[in-house]
Amino acid sequence: MNFAPLPSVDAAAVPADGLVLDVRENDEWAAGHVEGALHVPMSDFVARFGEVTGAMAEGRRAYVMCRVGGRSAQVTQYLVQQGVDAVNVDGGMLAWDGAGRPMVTDNGSPAFVL
Repeated sequence: MNFAPLPSVDAAAVPADGLVLDVRENDEWAAGHVEGALHVPMSDFVARFGEVTGAMAEGRRAYVMCRVGGRSAQVTQYLVQQGVDAVNVDGGMLAWDGAGRPMVTDNGSPAFVL
């Protein structure tokens, strides 16, 4: 059986106004995340799927992110199967940080990738 290649994009290529969907767990999110990202941990994903589709305006693409790209690849595959325009961010937050892209925390402390 052949599977279509998973759509993916380099962290540096995510548009500044793109919808970043962060599927990391709460402690990882708290350490540092993309400003304006939608946080839906992979462990809650199926239960909160409506939040994801609700956040996506018509024709909007979701850029799915985790720490290194494994969990986000699984979520991206699920979204694509549901007919959602989603791409996996290669290398996840580590690549995002490595590309010098901005990160924030909710409490104002310095952001880092956990």
